[in-house]
Amino acid sequence: MIKIEHLKKEYSNVTPLKDVSVEIRNGDVISVIGPSGTGKSTLLRCINLLEKPTSGKIWVDDQEITDPKCDINKVRQKMGMVFQSFNLFGHKTVIENIMMAPMDLLGKSRYEAYDTGMRLLRMVGLAEKALNYPDELSGGQKQRIAIARTLAMDPDVILLDEPTSALDPTMVGEVQAVIKDLAKTGKTMMIVTHEMNFARAISNRVFYMDEGGIYEDGSPEQIFDHPERENTRRFVHRLQVLELNIESIDYDFLGMAGKIRAWCEKNCILPKMANRVQLVFEEIMGLLLPKLEMPRIQAVCEYSCQTELAEWTIRYGGTRYDITSSGDDLALAVLAGITEKEEYFFDDSSKLCNRLGLVVKRVSRYPNPSIVNMEPL
Repeated sequence: MIKIEHLKKEYSNVTPLKDVSVEIRNGDVISVIGPSGTGKSTLLRCINLLEKPTSGKIWVDDQEITDPKCDINKVRQKMGMVFQSFNLFGHKTVIENIMMAPMDLLGKSRYEAYDTGMRLLRMVGLAEKALNYPDELSGGQKQRIAIARTLAMDPDVILLDEPTSALDPTMVGEVQAVIKDLAKTGKTMMIVTHEMNFARAISNRVFYMDEGGIYEDGSPEQIFDHPERENTRRFVHRLQVLELNIESIDYDFLGMAGKIRAWCEKNCILPKMANRVQLVFEEIMGLLLPKLEMPRIQAVCEYSCQTELAEWTIRYGGTRYDITSSGDDLALAVLAGITEKEEYFFDDSSKLCNRLGLVVKRVSRYPNPSIVNMEPL
């Protein structure tokens, strides 16, 4: 078991880990996901002290490895690490790369290390490459060798830091297949990955990292299907977010229209969908602003790169006012033509007590249905 208490890691210009406390059970297979720069790799490197924590404590099997008296090299013998860049010795053959650590650190004989190495090479499907040198292998093969080398030490814990990120897309599958088989062995594993389907398939727990720590911890079903926190939901559904705040009836209409257009272009939103996104905003503002003496409006648009759907959430203060029953038939008709769902809520416990959600109608990439159904010649 690994126990982490109030782990903090800071550098001169950034603090990726502000306060991490978590317990990792024996046999857990944990995928660590999140945006770039949120401390995923730093967490792994702190667990085996490749990075020295600024503060906090880490226990491995009831031994505090952050204690200066701890023999961390001995602890690392039971904690294997697979890096992005393979780190194989180029002047040694594949089998020599695998045999080195068991002979040097565990005192195994050359024959025993060789037998173990060949067994592991067969496990990762590369026994025929035993006498090759690393520069004769593909990226996917090098990473499989790196995994076999880690397993040669028979570690209790395996840490994998984005093991497929440096690979050509055609080679990712072969490495993932080895890791999937490894996940069934009962070893404790932590895997930093950007491959969401892979994370869902192999894990019993998922850490979503954000805001300096483990922002949400749950099963794959919870994290990917029913995330409880907002940043997690936006990340796993690949949502791009635009937020606009209006506090005056004389707000900069042209400036905000420009922000919407720029945001749509940045996220490669189809021009017709971009026009609808902007038109929904304009029509809503046209309905709201004449009714609010002191406008306090928050307008948030979320666009899903997966579903290609856009949704506006408009929150505003004042008394209860549902614009969907405002009586402005022309504006409502325009909205009805470009949205497929409208929902209004009132929450008097909130400062922005009115909440309106509008889903913008999807735009097909294939206006002519026959294009989609065309059979190859």
